[in-house]
Amino acid sequence: MSTNWNADRLMEAVRGYGQACLVTAAADLDLFTALVRRPAPARDLAATIQADPRATEVLLEALAALELLVKRGAIYEVPPDVIALLTEDTPTNILPAIRHHGNCLRRWAQLARVVQTGRPVPREPSIRGQAGDCESFIGAMNNFTQPVVPQTLARLMPLQFQRILDVGGASGTWTIAFLRAVPEATGVLFDLPEVIPLARDRLTRAHLADRVTLVAGDYNTGRMPGGADFAWLSAIVHQNSRAQNRALYARVHAALVPGGTLVIRDIVMEESRTQPPAGALFAVNMLVGTEAGGTFTFAEFQEDLISAGFAEIEWLHRDPGMDALIRASR
Repeated sequence: MSTNWNADRLMEAVRGYGQACLVTAAADLDLFTALVRRPAPARDLAATIQADPRATEVLLEALAALELLVKRGAIYEVPPDVIALLTEDTPTNILPAIRHHGNCLRRWAQLARVVQTGRPVPREPSIRGQAGDCESFIGAMNNFTQPVVPQTLARLMPLQFQRILDVGGASGTWTIAFLRAVPEATGVLFDLPEVIPLARDRLTRAHLADRVTLVAGDYNTGRMPGGADFAWLSAIVHQNSRAQNRALYARVHAALVPGGTLVIRDIVMEESRTQPPAGALFAVNMLVGTEAGGTFTFAEFQEDLISAGFAEIEWLHRDPGMDALIRASR
């Protein structure tokens, strides 16, 4: 069914950047956490978050207009439903995801230049710094993943493996889920050195650190630890070109024992490459943020996996977003 565009709908879509910028700026400044700990007037809050008083007041008034804050006289407070989502002190907060989207937004804003030059936007840290952005990205992956874990595992049942290799496993969200589903198994989480401490912390809090070996390395260049009979590649391949992925699949193939299984969770495009729409938009996200990343069709996945030595490749689950599943055997 086609969309009936008119001037009002177009302008509504274009003006969407305003609310996005308000929320991501507040998240970067950790403004909501500060106000939950001590409701305050604009000048006091500006001192707390080390910001300009006038600019802070303008931001607070706009957030209050959106009902993300409540203004009582000169004092700003955070409403209860917002506290759960946007403050560091709550386990249900989605601050990492919002901060990650703020970084994406800054790259998307330069899309015309990227299309003109064919080059992604140079990486510049947010006000939180490079380490803060890394932590936000890893935390965002957990925010995005946690809600889909139960149904994803259900689609893979029955799960039978002795050792899982979680490639680019971030802070261990999937490793934890798989090891809880298969209590007799062990795991290896393979990711960049700066990510390993975040994984160790989450695995320790999950009481699973003794069942997981943490290995630092780059999945695009480094040799992966061997001995696994199940490899999990979640939301990784869209960051690469097809040539990079062929090399990645070959490294995973070498790490698996004979008869081992690889499962890929990612976006899978229809042959038209315009469906699913979320995949077409996500390809733009990769265009502005990576050297050669993108989204791929099942035929492309299949061809690249076969080139790396995999067989019995099946499109296990179709999905309009990131939760499509492809399974292959070594």
